[in-house]
Amino acid sequence: VWENVVLPLDLTGKLNGHGNERAAEMLQAVGLLNRRGAFPDRLSGGEQQRVAIARALVHDPLVVLADEPTGNLDEETGKSILALVDRLTRGAGKNLILVTHSAEAAGYADRVVTLRDGKFDEQHAPWQGD
Repeated sequence: VWENVVLPLDLTGKLNGHGNERAAEMLQAVGLLNRRGAFPDRLSGGEQQRVAIARALVHDPLVVLADEPTGNLDEETGKSILALVDRLTRGAGKNLILVTHSAEAAGYADRVVTLRDGKFDEQHAPWQGD
């Protein structure tokens, strides 16, 4: 878990005291600081998604891209992940671009753009799926 989260910091030369602090903060934010030594095969699907969220946010990006972040999760875990992503991005003033087939996931958006028959169709939240 730890190596997975600090990878972006290591690749950008920012794995220092502050980088380690930031990684610990992100793991704490997603509720996995106590699992920092765990291997991926010992994590549930929801825990793996939370590690991916921590990794995506650890280097403090302005824009976060999320492609089907709840696609392989059960409904309850999916809701938890969406609430977590919303809290960590919106609360920090980040922009989130979320790709999803889920009307519930799209409901977290301020703006929804759908692709229908090869054309973009913009709707504003609250979005009502069909």
